[in-house]
Formats: sequence, structure tokens, C-alpha cells
Amino acid sequence: MIIGITGGTGSGKSTLLHLIAEKGGLVLDCDAIYHHLLQTDASLLNAIESTFPGTVADGALDRKKLGAIVFNDEAALLELNRITHHAVKQEILRHLEDRPSLVAIDAIGLFEGELDVLCDVTVAITAPVEMRIRRIMSRDGISEEYAKNRIAAQHDDVWFTSKCDHILENNGTREEFTGKCIAFLGNLGIIKEKTKGE
Repeated sequence: MIIGITGGTGSGKSTLLHLIAEKGGLVLDCDAIYHHLLQTDASLLNAIESTFPGTVADGALDRKKLGAIVFNDEAALLELNRITHHAVKQEILRHLEDRPSLVAIDAIGLFEGELDVLCDVTVAITAPVEMRIRRIMSRDGISEEYAKNRIAAQHDDVWFTSKCDHILENNGTREEFTGKCIAFLGNLGIIKEKTKGE
């Protein structure tokens, strides 16, 4: 089974991902894959450099230069996403060649990157904005303003929930959300929930 997991930054996707990993599932973090490809895939860097000249030097991406171009130009950002989503999808497909029995694809761009078509089920993780702000400030050591800007640059919860098969709301304690994740995986037959007395 391939589960596509998406949602905005700081929503709590890692809780579900950890549970799947504990059950022996293969967790594919698309953000980590992208950053790994930037270090190892010359064809990706070449594609970025040919489209955005001057953004790659000595075999390394100049993120600030690239950011200055794409974040002020929607067409440029769409073109960059087209390049990067294609590279990430090819890497995901490579990981799926061995046909693992349980896979989680963690991707904020699950639908833009057309990874949803690989999934048996998709789930959106949502959380109140204030909770997300606090979480990513603590996790990434960033200011409240920067955290708000990062969230504002992404799709809102309605966008994610309108596209996914399932929704998990992370609006309580960590224990409560873990319980929701366990119930979700139980419904999919991945986790056998303990009954009273076990």
C-alpha cells in the first residue's frame, strides 16, 4: 500500500510518518529527496542552470540567487517546480521498483508533482495556524514573522482537504493526535489496535 501524506509545514505529518516507519514502511520524504538530488544529480542542476542562468556555480545551487528570481515571478516558480517535481518523481519511482509492501510519500507538493497518482490513498494533515507557527518556530529556530510568511506562502488547509481521500486534524495534544493516526492506520489494516484487556 502506498499512502500519500500532505499538508502545510508544521501540521504534524511526522507523527503519522513515524508510526508507518515503526511498522516497517518505507518513508519517502520528498523535501529530503530534492535536497539529496541537488547534491548528487548533475542533470537536475544542469536543468536549473539552463533555465535560470547564473544560479549554479562550481556544481552547487546558489539558493539565494534562485530564490530572488522565482519568488518574484510566478511563471519562473512554476517552471522551477516543473523541473524539480519531475526529478523527485523519477527518484520516487526508482524507490518503488522493489515493490515495497508499505510506503509513505511525504510531499507538500503531492498533487502538483503528480505523486498522488502513485498512491492507493491520500491523507491531509491539518492543524490550527497558531499551533503550526509555534511548532515551526521551535523546530527550525525561526522568528514568528518568518514562520507566518512560510505558512502564508503555502496552500491553506481547505486546498489540501479538498483533494485528499482522508483528513486528520491535529488540533489537540500530541497523544490525542497519535491516537487519531493509529486509528487511521487501523482502518487501513496497517496497525492492529489493541482492545481493552490486551
